[in-house]
Amino acid sequence: MVEPEIRLARSEDIDELSLLERQSRDHLRDQRGGVRWLEEHPPAEWTDLVTRGNVTVATLDDVVLGYLVCESVHTGVALIRQVYVEPEARGIGCGDGMMAAAIEQARSTQHQFLEGEALPGDRETKNLYERAGITARLITVSTRL
Repeated sequence: MVEPEIRLARSEDIDELSLLERQSRDHLRDQRGGVRWLEEHPPAEWTDLVTRGNVTVATLDDVVLGYLVCESVHTGVALIRQVYVEPEARGIGCGDGMMAAAIEQARSTQHQFLEGEALPGDRETKNLYERAGITARLITVSTRL
């Protein structure tokens, strides 16, 4: 089985990260809660995120197949802001590898909690979190008026 390489993103990955984020955002438009999420989350500032070491990527033959953005948001809390893997690359360990790296990074920087977000119908992301032991602690409900 082919195993992806999991590493911190580098400046030369920024164009691929931007492309992957556009694919992710296009996919989110069709998801329950996706339009609202997109309104509240502008596109990433990749140069800043990569420079700060907040982006982990999964690659195969130096091609970026997925990314995970994790930032410290409060004392003791790290938040996975985005995670995306190209549909064709799912099932080979990209998401699990990036999640393991995020957990290790959060532990090594003395965070006590690692949190993430998933849209209500996004079973793939929920499954990824649950495999890593990250479970729901709060469900927010909403309606447009």
